[in-house]
Amino acid sequence: MSAPPLALWAEITVAALVLTGAAIALAGSLGLLRLGTFFERVHAPSIIATTGCWCIMHGTLLYFSLQGHGIAAHPLLIALFIAITVPVTNIFLMRAALFRARRMGHKVPPHVSRTEAAGTAHPTGKSS
Repeated sequence: MSAPPLALWAEITVAALVLTGAAIALAGSLGLLRLGTFFERVHAPSIIATTGCWCIMHGTLLYFSLQGHGIAAHPLLIALFIAITVPVTNIFLMRAALFRARRMGHKVPPHVSRTEAAGTAHPTGKSS
């Protein structure tokens, strides 16, 4: 049994959402390639992956819901899991890289959890 054809407005909306999501994902990939340091590079894919995924999710949700099978929950669940896991993973990767950079003596932003007066010594023995 074949699925009923979608209305023109639905086809255009689905195509626009999926293409927008793909373009956003491409922009994030280019940002990953073009930015120099890890701390600059880590933002582009994480923010863009979530935004692009949500656009594609809305397109697939609309497409499968209009096919007559009720509301399609699987795209929503996939987007929800990505929206939860990508930022958490990003935070862990950034904290690990920041810890490693501090241990190696690289110039990085100061700790946020403790306040230090200007010119006081860091735990690594270097002054700020």
